[in-house]
Amino acid sequence: MRNITIEHAGYVPASKRDVEIVERKGKGHPDSLIDGIVEEISRELCRYYLNEFGAVLHHNVDKGQVCAGEAKVDFGGGMMLKPIYILLSGRATEKVDGKTIPVQHIAIKTAKEYLKKTLPNLDVEHDVIVDSRIAAGSPDLVNLFTRSDVIPLSNDTSFGTGYAPLSQLERTVFAIEQFLNNPEYKAKYPAVGEDIKVMGMREGDRIKITVACAFISKYIHSLDEYINIKEKVLDDAKKVGEKSAGSEIEVCVNSADDEKNGSVYLTLTGTSAEMGDDGSVGRGNRVNGLITPMRSMTLEAAAGKNPINHVGKIYSLLAFDIANTIVKEYGEIEDVTITLLSQIGKPIDQPKVASVQVICEKNTFIKLKDKIQYIVDGKLENIREITKRIIDGELSVF
Repeated sequence: MRNITIEHAGYVPASKRDVEIVERKGKGHPDSLIDGIVEEISRELCRYYLNEFGAVLHHNVDKGQVCAGEAKVDFGGGMMLKPIYILLSGRATEKVDGKTIPVQHIAIKTAKEYLKKTLPNLDVEHDVIVDSRIAAGSPDLVNLFTRSDVIPLSNDTSFGTGYAPLSQLERTVFAIEQFLNNPEYKAKYPAVGEDIKVMGMREGDRIKITVACAFISKYIHSLDEYINIKEKVLDDAKKVGEKSAGSEIEVCVNSADDEKNGSVYLTLTGTSAEMGDDGSVGRGNRVNGLITPMRSMTLEAAAGKNPINHVGKIYSLLAFDIANTIVKEYGEIEDVTITLLSQIGKPIDQPKVASVQVICEKNTFIKLKDKIQYIVDGKLENIREITKRIIDGELSVF
């Protein structure tokens, strides 16, 4: 029997508190960049291991850093003075039965391809240095990884947590960033860079949004052009946000600009990583794509961790999957929070505890408790589905 506890929670959901804060860092933010790079490296390693050996081998490439370069930027263009430096670290299986695996080649090639796809205005070959220091794994963790061929054994004692449904503010913040960073919008407004951060605050019924948007200098030739495109982004963000929120919202874009003195958020490449802003794995969005201080959160850096037995990754994704399944199945539930705790060396489908906190009417809770337990138990029984979806690229971790 799995240790599943289900309780009728007494906390006030984030959506009903007087103040709520939500953040999302877009794909060009330095923290998101390094998360995306190491996660793609993990997937490429998984594919290589599967193709060559029929199984995913031990790896955790979840340590990485973007060190900002230096750029000279002005209306109409600019130049890179110092390249962006990207350090890749972590552990990966490099040899099997005398066969050497090209881990460093895979890592560097994947990192560059990801950057080219994510930042089309960055000259990856000349303005970025990618340095891989990925090395062999710790023998005890490698042994733990390979000890069971049925259900993997947890590599750590840690927890993952998730919730559902998203609040109005959470949906609004997510929608604004996704709209401004979608390919159609970039094609229409190429001056809008990929480094977009959206911070949302709700006070009572009033939503206030602050957008930081890196504009690209070669598409903007004067301060007037900059002001015009910034106003366009503000208008579009407001329209999208109000459609999502279902009410009027307040939006501010690049509030640090000093337009009178010509000091504005202008970049050469579309990311602040070109000058002055570094990035580290795990400092950005949680696995649902948001940073939500009013919710249960884990500090686990999911990106780059192996999808076989690293519970910091698997449980974080599974917790959100369970929560979303429950609220989709039972609309009477106002809020649900799932927390899964592992114990190192134990099967990942047998958490130390699976805690479920439910907000709904008391009579509804009594009626649904056993059904909720059935869903949680079934998701744990089929936990390997999460692994497959990660490798196939169906699940994002940032």
